[in-house]
Amino acid sequence: MKDDPIVAEIWRIRSEHAAKFNYDLDAIYRDLKERERNSGRTYVRFPARTCTPVGANKDRA
Repeated sequence: MKDDPIVAEIWRIRSEHAAKFNYDLDAIYRDLKERERNSGRTYVRFPARTCTPVGANKDRA
């Protein structure tokens, strides 16, 4: 696959951010949530969607 400079940049930024927290997922999560709270943006949560199995709505003979 051809190298994509945008993807490479995202991976670089993500790696630098993770390194700041010694790759601790809990610390990374807390930082991202703090950034979200301080961004001033409004985030919307939608209710979870349920999945109907394929064929479940068909009439059974």
